[in-house]
Amino acid sequence: MIKWLEDNWQNLSSDYANDSITNALWQTIKLQYTSKNRYYHNLAHLHNMFLQLEDIATAINDLDSLKFAIWYHDIAYKSTNKDNEEQSALFAEKALNYDVFKVEKVRNFIISTKNHELLLAKSNDNAYLLDLDLSILGTNWETYKVYIQNIRKEYKIYPNMLYKPGRKKVLKHFLERDSLFFTEEFKTKFENQARENLKKEIKML
Repeated sequence: MIKWLEDNWQNLSSDYANDSITNALWQTIKLQYTSKNRYYHNLAHLHNMFLQLEDIATAINDLDSLKFAIWYHDIAYKSTNKDNEEQSALFAEKALNYDVFKVEKVRNFIISTKNHELLLAKSNDNAYLLDLDLSILGTNWETYKVYIQNIRKEYKIYPNMLYKPGRKKVLKHFLERDSLFFTEEFKTKFENQARENLKKEIKML
């Protein structure tokens, strides 16, 4: 998996920087996503997003910007922080030395993952990014159980009396939306299962 991700990164970034820079950026990415307490927001999460992206790549308008957003959307992550997305966006701005407009687009993509709401309302790319990020919610129950176990590990600093109400609030917020997903492809593929999973988890809390 790691070699596959490294090759993916090199193929993307080589059009924007020399080998020395792209290698240095890769080492930073790998270090961040394999740091302590990364049980879910890690390289496996990115790997899953990129695998699913292959199926919809032809529907993406600016594939490179979307890929950069995936790489950096969780690069700064601590369960105790409330500004992970802003920090990740800043991280991306400093790292990506290419067209200013695209950097701004990548930044907005990343910020949109904070509340999973479109910042670029007319951008299908933004919608696809959010759906890729949340696709874990619509997986089979066995996979979903592993996901919620890993999320709990990331929040292990919090006792159940704090974690459970907070988690339940997040899940109910998603269920109150007309749809968890923005694109027709992801609605068709994941919506029903995702709602079943969230309801099951709420009952477990």
